[in-house]
Amino acid sequence: MLLIYRACMSLLSCITFITVIHAQQCSDMSATTLTQKLYSHLYQLKDDYTIFGHQDAMAYGVGWRSVPGKSDISDVVHDYPGLYGFDIANIELGMSKNIDGVPFKDIRSNIQDAYARGGVSTISWHVGNPLTGKNAWDTTHGSVASVLPGGQQHQKYKSWLDKVAVFLQSLKTPAGEPIPVLFRPFHELTGTWFWWGKNNCTPEQFIELWNFTQDYLMQVKNIHHLIYVYNTADFEDEASFLLRYPGDQNVDMLSFDRYQYEGVDGRAIFLRVMNQQLGILTKLASAKQKIAAIAETGYEAIPDPNWWTGTLYPLLKQYPVSHVLVWRNAGFMKSTQKMHYYAPYPGQISAPDFKLFYTYPKILFEKQLATKNIYQ
Repeated sequence: MLLIYRACMSLLSCITFITVIHAQQCSDMSATTLTQKLYSHLYQLKDDYTIFGHQDAMAYGVGWRSVPGKSDISDVVHDYPGLYGFDIANIELGMSKNIDGVPFKDIRSNIQDAYARGGVSTISWHVGNPLTGKNAWDTTHGSVASVLPGGQQHQKYKSWLDKVAVFLQSLKTPAGEPIPVLFRPFHELTGTWFWWGKNNCTPEQFIELWNFTQDYLMQVKNIHHLIYVYNTADFEDEASFLLRYPGDQNVDMLSFDRYQYEGVDGRAIFLRVMNQQLGILTKLASAKQKIAAIAETGYEAIPDPNWWTGTLYPLLKQYPVSHVLVWRNAGFMKSTQKMHYYAPYPGQISAPDFKLFYTYPKILFEKQLATKNIYQ
């Protein structure tokens, strides 16, 4: 039935192409009006603007947690990020909090508040390993095969998608419409550290996993407010980026994750790899008429006082990327015995430079993004 559905959607796509510009059409041909409007606006804005995002921006920060209306970003520039990152790992287990201890009810309310202010939300899913019951970083061989149709954990995986669907369906506007979100499943798929990574399944198995997940959410669960984000880690060329690509008809955004690390050549390596990968990414996005994005980046604890305008911005101004998201501000981590944050807070060494970064017209935080009326 899912294959028939996919074939029908492909035929509908061909028919719709006559009257709708394909470049601005979601992969889900039944996407809600709000979702289609958001996607079209993001596509139109990408050449001139980059939306700045932060993971768990409203949930916690350095030295605080669960303070209504607070974020480290707003404490520095008196504005919120334009893009909010959330993760829903543990939702599949029926738990009340995600893997970072954020209650799902708070994630829901934060997504609703972000929408009301004109912001955008993106969701990743560090889904646990269904074969072993361990976390996403358990790379036991055969994990992907176990959840595919006919696999021993297929029914379990469908039950997990059922729980994901319940949460996604709860994201409603005051008028009761589903709130569009950028959905980034199986992120960093070209890495080796997650159970869906390149060392743990064939390209064909990964594509089947992606397509089954997308079809199940759309057809069986009637979820039509997701913009699907294909997300890699390491890749050297177009071929390696696309090796596990499920097809233009199944993807809305192309993205990758890349962080800067310390060391004598840390900045030089970061700039070299980012330029290489951004060149590949934006070329592919243009050819496929998709949206390009930097789904995760940052420099832990931001020891460079000029990182925002001296390293990150020179990259952003060269390439048409729709958004850039820096990772979470967890503060001091007992597990590593060091500070773990990627956005500045008052008094942090890069905060003055971040204030300058905030003034650049190309970079959209929430106040300026709201003027673009991306849901209208």
